[in-house]
Amino acid sequence: MANIIVFGAGGRAGRPTVAVAVRQGHKVTAVVRDPGKYADLAREDGVTVVAGDVTDAASVAKLAPGHDVVINTAATLDEGHFVAAAKALVEGLSATDVSRLVAVGIGGALEVEPGVPAYDSDALPDEARAFSRDHAAQLPLLRASELDWVVLAPPLVYLDEGEGTGGYRLGTTAPIPGADSFAYADLALALVAEATAPTRSREMVAVAGA
Repeated sequence: MANIIVFGAGGRAGRPTVAVAVRQGHKVTAVVRDPGKYADLAREDGVTVVAGDVTDAASVAKLAPGHDVVINTAATLDEGHFVAAAKALVEGLSATDVSRLVAVGIGGALEVEPGVPAYDSDALPDEARAFSRDHAAQLPLLRASELDWVVLAPPLVYLDEGEGTGGYRLGTTAPIPGADSFAYADLALALVAEATAPTRSREMVAVAGA
């Protein structure tokens, strides 16, 4: 059994991640901005809902101690969010004994050919490129840190809220062939697995359904 802290626990990726972790017998601290809005999460056995901010290093440093691993599923469309989160996680976790970080990436950062991310190619529509660049901007900060991190990047065709395949595949820094859709339920399986039984370290890898 692991003690897992999940930032962004109330979101589309966070909720199934909490559910998978609890189902597997782990204890979860679910971090949200306003716990009062997530009474349903608080009713789950093994879940403690707390207020926190993944973009605030002091909040990370306060909440992370006592956990085995951090999962970051927090996402917004606000410019600079992912850089701010990476900075806060690196700084905040450096003040604790928690070093394992599993984070959600984005398909737009995967390489459609060696050295060419999707956001610099025709693989993405123009409106998706800025968000993908912003999302991917966390990677240099993580690489410069001493954290044991992994970023799981879903397919270019983004996530849905269906039941999924009940499994997942990890790849390389390139999109996984044939992965035309991906469910948050499958992403949650991958996030919890890499949190509790790591197979990858200090890299971004593609993830897709089984």
